[in-house]
Amino acid sequence: MEQIRKLPIGIQTFDKLREGGFLYVDKTAMIYQIASTSTPYFLSRPRRFGKSLLISTFEAYFQGRKDLFQGLAIEQLETKWEQYPVLHLDLNARKYETAADLTAMLNQYLEKWELLYGQEKEDRSPEERFAYVIERACTLTGKQVVVLIDEYDKPLLQAVLDENLLDEYRKILKAFYGVLKSADRYLRFVFLTGVTKFAQVSVFSDLNQLNDISMDRAYNALCGITQDELIKTFGPEIQRLSENEELTLEETIFRLAKKYDGYHFCEDTSVGLFNPFSLLNVFQKLKFGNFWFQTGTPTYLVDLLKQSDYISLHCPLTPQTRHMINKETIAMMKPTAYIINTGRGALIDEPALIEALKEGRIAGAGLDVQETEPPVQDNPLYDMPNVILTPHMGWKGLETRQRLVSILAANIQAFDEGRPQNVVS
Repeated sequence: MEQIRKLPIGIQTFDKLREGGFLYVDKTAMIYQIASTSTPYFLSRPRRFGKSLLISTFEAYFQGRKDLFQGLAIEQLETKWEQYPVLHLDLNARKYETAADLTAMLNQYLEKWELLYGQEKEDRSPEERFAYVIERACTLTGKQVVVLIDEYDKPLLQAVLDENLLDEYRKILKAFYGVLKSADRYLRFVFLTGVTKFAQVSVFSDLNQLNDISMDRAYNALCGITQDELIKTFGPEIQRLSENEELTLEETIFRLAKKYDGYHFCEDTSVGLFNPFSLLNVFQKLKFGNFWFQTGTPTYLVDLLKQSDYISLHCPLTPQTRHMINKETIAMMKPTAYIINTGRGALIDEPALIEALKEGRIAGAGLDVQETEPPVQDNPLYDMPNVILTPHMGWKGLETRQRLVSILAANIQAFDEGRPQNVVS
């Protein structure tokens, strides 16, 4: 079936998206709001959620590319369209196996910037060169510098199972990112993205002025797609999908929400976000599938599965986590590995687990929850010598019960004050 409109699958640069006539979910009002301040920002989001496109959009804005923003919300907000020197560092482009690989990547970008702004420090350390090129860019252009860093944590995640290498990466990046504090007077805007939250990584211990907006209600939808944006932007695509699946529009939206919605980046909001990569793929292929898992799963999680003796599940059940332990992920595990599930039963594809246990492809399982509760009487799990079952009692600890009572009391008080929370729609 011929594609009606161009879907930006795999497109991570704003100029290519706009010049190519691809569909774009307009986030520019939020981008303008963020860019109007000089505060350094940090945003954490999963892979395939539009972080690179966001960084590229900031780059186009600070380059004064007014032509790319025609018809978007920011066109009515911005009047000056000033041009600034932009230093854009993308650490997602390389596999980092040694500290030399990381240094080489930093030097590659530094060489490019030094060609524009001066090479007097080219024989110094990456952090010295970085500090100098920021100062020179500001001096030569008469404009403060914009620094955009995409996937700041990629090297760290690749070394997560190698403590010595991880420590080397930390030292290199801590020194490099620390420049952003000392060079503050030369900087107009700083924005960093990554998968992991910076508070958990020591590389930012010197950069204490970063504004982490990862869990801010105002920017919950900065990456990802709300249901309103879905309906407003992808009407023809939803119609085609509904016709292909022989569903009504309402049924199609419900199925899309059930499978791809449910991401919440603010603990006190009921607004869920759709995974953009999954939505674009379902519209292109005209069928529902697990698109994000096939391409967006971080390699370090796969490595953990391969190396771990015990895999313990403690996550909620969502469309994205359903059957996260399945035939494919079990095949990655060691035959001596044990699976422990105290989360939700459907996190595990139970038939796949039973088959693996029977064939000895994993050593055993400890299950406080099952996919169907109570399990049917002839469930093989009952009689397996390498399985321990408990009757969904992991939640009954004293601390858990105290927390439940506290949440209940807070919910009642909030409802009484006209601000209900933990609302399920």
